[in-house]
Amino acid sequence: MAEHNPTANDLKKDAAAAGQQAKRDLNEGARKIGEDIRDTADKLSNNSGTENLKERGAELAQNARETAQDYVHRAREVGGEYAGRAKAEAERLYETGQQKASEVAHYAEERYDEVSEMVRRNPAQALGIAAGIGFLVGLILARR
Repeated sequence: MAEHNPTANDLKKDAAAAGQQAKRDLNEGARKIGEDIRDTADKLSNNSGTENLKERGAELAQNARETAQDYVHRAREVGGEYAGRAKAEAERLYETGQQKASEVAHYAEERYDEVSEMVRRNPAQALGIAAGIGFLVGLILARR
């Protein structure tokens, strides 16, 4: 099975989707808390007991704390997941870069060996080529 390596755009889209989901969840939580407050207000209008008001207020406060803790926990999980993905992608890109650098170094070493061997076999020709290239570079630089 082919391994899927997410790109930076994939990670950005996933993070945006998670942000939208968190926004929907927060709106839903706020809606539920609003409904609880309306229910409490309705109950209080029917029953004006102070003790009932204290209990219901404490319940609402506890529900709000629990809801907030749930959202904080979910945000941490999602953030950790995306951080892990980003780290894995960075490691993959680093390894790929290391491999490419190694290949280029090997290629350059081979070409250097070939040129060195050619210069050893034909030193006069190599000197002539080097002088010609130097002359051309000098002409180009002199025109500027």
